[in-house]
Amino acid sequence: MLTKTTPDRGLQLAAVAILGIFVLGFAFAPLGAWTGAILSAWLIGTQRPWRGFLLLAGINLILNLLPLWRAFQLAGIEWLAYTALAILMGIVPYFLYRLVRQHREDFLSTLALPLWGVAIEALAQLVLPASVFSLHPLARTQSAILPLSRLDTLLGTGAIAFIIYWFAAAIVWMWNQEFQAKKIAKGASVFAAVLVLALGYGLIFQISHHVAPRALLTGQSFAWACFGGGLVLSVWVLIQPSERRDPWSDKPETVALLQSPYTGNALHVVSEGGREALVSGSGERFPIRNGIPDFLEPGKLTGFNLKYNRLYESIGGFYDDIQKVVCALRGIKPSQYFSDYLGWLEIKPGDSALETSVGTGLNFKYLPRGLKLLGLDLSAEMLANCQVNLHRWQMDADLFLGNAEELPFADNSFDVVYHVGGINFFNDKAKAIREMIRVAKPGTRILIADETEEHVKGTYEKIPITSRYFKNRREPVAAPIELVPPYMQEVHLEILRDGQFYALTFRKPSAFASNAPPH
Repeated sequence: MLTKTTPDRGLQLAAVAILGIFVLGFAFAPLGAWTGAILSAWLIGTQRPWRGFLLLAGINLILNLLPLWRAFQLAGIEWLAYTALAILMGIVPYFLYRLVRQHREDFLSTLALPLWGVAIEALAQLVLPASVFSLHPLARTQSAILPLSRLDTLLGTGAIAFIIYWFAAAIVWMWNQEFQAKKIAKGASVFAAVLVLALGYGLIFQISHHVAPRALLTGQSFAWACFGGGLVLSVWVLIQPSERRDPWSDKPETVALLQSPYTGNALHVVSEGGREALVSGSGERFPIRNGIPDFLEPGKLTGFNLKYNRLYESIGGFYDDIQKVVCALRGIKPSQYFSDYLGWLEIKPGDSALETSVGTGLNFKYLPRGLKLLGLDLSAEMLANCQVNLHRWQMDADLFLGNAEELPFADNSFDVVYHVGGINFFNDKAKAIREMIRVAKPGTRILIADETEEHVKGTYEKIPITSRYFKNRREPVAAPIELVPPYMQEVHLEILRDGQFYALTFRKPSAFASNAPPH
């Protein structure tokens, strides 16, 4: 059965308009001062700090190499040295901001970018030749649009840069909070109040004195103040105790569901030197890293599982944002996007729910509250981002690094079992389906959802970062309905979103025997 989707034209127009603003920023330097800062703050926030640093450095090198080569008066080693220094100094504020955000992700963390941005920009003006600095992104703040031209005069050198950097960090923060009014009202109010006070200072001074206003902080004073503020904020955040995760010894109900994915032996928690691990009676040992039990043996990661795991390790940081942008451009609201397939699940309050290939946990957000959530994925990068999401959403779930073809759970453990995305390119789809059936309680409706061949060819094969993973495939993508064992009941296939997605459901018989023959 084919289900058609009616797009929201207003959402589409808004998405296209915003995308157009960012594209225009590449050609119009004053606008690019704002959009470039937003994109940089967003991009480094999607990656682990050092990976983000190197990624931004590479992008800036490509964007600035040609104009610097044309205009630069120096040559040879000196040219290379100053070019590298300029690029590194342009990235350092974003890197320091990323480090702060890693430890504290609230509106206060947004101040790290403007504080360090102004301080490093002032340093760059001192150490870089004018011919280099004038072509570097750090200097674009001087040509920024909007009525901010008097801010440097009013507040001191660097005030314009401060507003632009802070605006960028605030926009990224609101984007991550999905622009929910209750969450962003306080932060947006603080930002607006500071901006109004800054702009209002000059107006009030001029009205009352009929003379040009004097700067609150002269010369490099504002930059020094920002340096001090950035240092205090960063040190304060870094010395704060990190978020403590509940030890696995305090999760006896969850541990009781676990077993070795290779031998089926029951597991228990041991702690040595402050580090926990799951151990079986036969001596198997599975470490727990950052609160996530690791059931993945590197030597067993082969074929398609290895190939596509590399893809998800690369795109894990911005996977969610890609989803949000694609939905907006297609005029699909997120609630509608996820309910298209999650609506096929049968869920009751208090149920235990397992998602195989949980990814960044986006589906968890759209499930009813009050469930016991567990998620397994092959990608450590995706699970790390899932932990960040769960913290943002104030949700709790137990996560596991492992292979969906070898689930580390006992038979008949879960009331809800589902899989979204990934199964199209598993090494052994039939085994993964049998595993889902094994761990589901009798009578459970199981859901498998993924993209269709039409979507893979029309999207993934055309995007540069993903095309090499999906082109030249031996066989087309198809819903694995023929791999569902014949003893399953109520097998149903629904084609969603105008042929772009499918939802396959079937029910495990109520009188199911755990030793039923495999298909």
